[in-house]
Amino acid sequence: MTTAVATEAPARTGITGDPALIGVPTFIVGAIALGLVLTGYVPAGAVGASIAIILPATGLGQLVAAVWAAALGQNAVAAVFGVFTGFWLSYAALVLGLIHGWFGITADAAVATQGLFLIAWLVTVVLLTLGTLRLPAAFTLLFTLIDIALALVLYGTVSGSTSATTAGGYVVFAFTVVGVYLFAGALSAATGGRGLPLGRPVLR
Repeated sequence: MTTAVATEAPARTGITGDPALIGVPTFIVGAIALGLVLTGYVPAGAVGASIAIILPATGLGQLVAAVWAAALGQNAVAAVFGVFTGFWLSYAALVLGLIHGWFGITADAAVATQGLFLIAWLVTVVLLTLGTLRLPAAFTLLFTLIDIALALVLYGTVSGSTSATTAGGYVVFAFTVVGVYLFAGALSAATGGRGLPLGRPVLR
């Protein structure tokens, strides 16, 4: 008598991991490139110098992290990375569009166009900052510095103040340092160590 043996398919493991391990370092490298442009490391006419990093590395990295976070059900994390996917990709589109004349923007309208971009994103990131008040304080600090950087670059752009734009670049480096701290904590936890303290939320 033969006995049928039922074989059970191996159980599928759910998606796991920490999207910050991709999202944060790709954010850092784009921020460093942007900060170097704003502080005059490259000539004023070479505004597209950072796009080779921002478009394929930072924009794509933020998108991967956003999708990964959404798959994990980490809605707040997905929102953050999704917003910055939009920021970095639209920044690349703006710079490339102005350089190559893709959008029919005249030279006279270039400053106003950049102002439009910066105002729209400043408002959006301020809203995001308010949404982080229940997260650990390190995240609120990060987004507050991003707000300040955007405000300084906006003022520098519309008023023609290179000193304000340069100051904005240095604030970019400041929030990059916060990003490095967040990445160090996430990487430590991922490799079996302890995460770094992130501070108490502003709101509970």
